[in-house]
Amino acid sequence: MKNEEKASISIMKIICISVILILISGIGVMAVNTQLSDVKIVLQNGYEMTALTSKTKVADILDENNIILEENQKTIPDLDNEVAAGETIKITDKSYNEVQIAQISEDGVETSLNQLLENYAPITEKIVVEQVTIPYETVTKNTTGTTDGTTNKVLQEGKDGLKEVTYKVKYQNDVEIEKTVISEVVVTEPVDKIVQVQKKQTSRSASLPRTSTTSTTGGTTYKITAYCPCSKCCGKTTGRTASGTKATAGRTVAASSKFAFGTKLNIGGHIYTVEDRGGAVTGNKIDIFVNSHAEALQWGVRYLPVSVVN
Repeated sequence: MKNEEKASISIMKIICISVILILISGIGVMAVNTQLSDVKIVLQNGYEMTALTSKTKVADILDENNIILEENQKTIPDLDNEVAAGETIKITDKSYNEVQIAQISEDGVETSLNQLLENYAPITEKIVVEQVTIPYETVTKNTTGTTDGTTNKVLQEGKDGLKEVTYKVKYQNDVEIEKTVISEVVVTEPVDKIVQVQKKQTSRSASLPRTSTTSTTGGTTYKITAYCPCSKCCGKTTGRTASGTKATAGRTVAASSKFAFGTKLNIGGHIYTVEDRGGAVTGNKIDIFVNSHAEALQWGVRYLPVSVVN
């Protein structure tokens, strides 16, 4: 009986060993059938890693290694491409351009190293500030109502203005390939040239002694523009002036600091009060307050005599 038990135990051992061997053999066969390859992955910060994978598609390999691309990143080769063992997947910025280096051109002629280096160049960006001239305008004032027997008299000489323009410029191989305006800042406003058309003096009038004449309104000629309480004109819609009063059409004007708040000005025969300031209101320029943006556009630019009312 004991001999039979020993024989039974021996048979069980043999069966167990056989099953283990079969399992080991199956695993070995599966490993042989599954082809693993090593692929190098280079991250944007320069870190390199080697991945052992059975995948061939770039997107699958990145997913397998828990690598997620940011919105401004791309891969070389593309995500849908396949790679073989020993090849490299490079993660870089989308603005980076890489020239594929070919050993043989379409005509079958070997490409020189210098040609390859000329074609392979990163794109660089620079912020450039340039000063640009703002040309002045010439304004003609005809006081005669006719063009016959007239002559021109320069009341005010013109002067160009100046502005600073900030650009974002892209270069490749030190050659400018793109230029975009970021901002513009006026440094100096242009001064318009004002020319008055007047009648020529006759021989009789020329012989008479000269006498000084003053127009009915008098004063110095100013550049008169208009503004309203909208955000386009003021950048705000409160309707409050720099002096704290409520802006009122027919009364309120914005002038430079040489006129104190409350100063009465005769502008083209109408009396206004200085109650406001403006960043662009400098020198011989005055802004008249109107009720709407349409009225401001309709007013345009006028040149009128201005005098202080005592």
